[in-house]
Amino acid sequence: MSTLTERNKPVETAGTAEPVEAAAGYRAGRTLPLRVELVRQLKRRRTLVMGAILAVLPFVLVIAFAIGGEPDGRGNRVNLMDTATASGANFAAVNLFVSASFLLVIPVALFCGDTVASEAGWSSLRYLLAAPVPRMRLLWSKLIVGLGLSLAAMVLLPVVAIAVGTVAYGWGPLQIPTGGALDPGTAAQRLVVVVAYLFVSQLVTAGLAFWLSTRTDAPLGAVGGAVGLTIVGNVLDAVTALGDWRHFLPAHWQFAWADAVQPTPEWSGMIQGTAVSVTYALVLFALAFRGFVRKDVVS
Repeated sequence: MSTLTERNKPVETAGTAEPVEAAAGYRAGRTLPLRVELVRQLKRRRTLVMGAILAVLPFVLVIAFAIGGEPDGRGNRVNLMDTATASGANFAAVNLFVSASFLLVIPVALFCGDTVASEAGWSSLRYLLAAPVPRMRLLWSKLIVGLGLSLAAMVLLPVVAIAVGTVAYGWGPLQIPTGGALDPGTAAQRLVVVVAYLFVSQLVTAGLAFWLSTRTDAPLGAVGGAVGLTIVGNVLDAVTALGDWRHFLPAHWQFAWADAVQPTPEWSGMIQGTAVSVTYALVLFALAFRGFVRKDVVS
């Protein structure tokens, strides 16, 4: 009886959403396991290249400081960059500061945009769906792995930066530009908060990339489109004539994490930034799932 039930269980074909009979022993939940998808993505050249770029950045900055000398304040104004060589924690914070607005956008757009579109570009998407892998299962696997790799990229940068900075400048308190310092333990905790907020703030880029990935067969179009729209958001945030309308732009809150590296952290900016980013991301993810479920896949 159970065999007959499984056999008659409807599944969809690659090109349409019309149900067909499933083979005996078919289990939709066992198709395209996360482990398999993760291994596939980790072995891809773009993953290795992106990881190498993020890992090399701290070394580049150390060399730059060694050649140019230690940074110092301009007059009475001291910013985070001027404290870069104070300790390994400061060096890690500076790496995040110089990467947040652009460099960290690229791996998120790459890992979330080069997902479904790459399968379509290779003409393997229809074969995955004909396996059959349910469309919702396919998208969830792609999205979870893409977000996981994006988070790993954001963790990799500060971890390497702390290691390199500690060797170069020693491990000590995180010196705050406005005065005061955070002890090493507190500094490490605050950096974890910073990375978590950066990941949440990049969910908008992830949503854009993933949605575009379900709409095109060109991975470069999905990745480039997400990066381009993110840049447009940054440009619009610089237009002060927009006034309070800028508060609805995710880019407006991208550096709210700086409030976490203060003697007394201020959470209001990060809370507002999180609310804006999560709202946009949920809408974009929903559009991606809704559109792909109804899409006629022919590639």
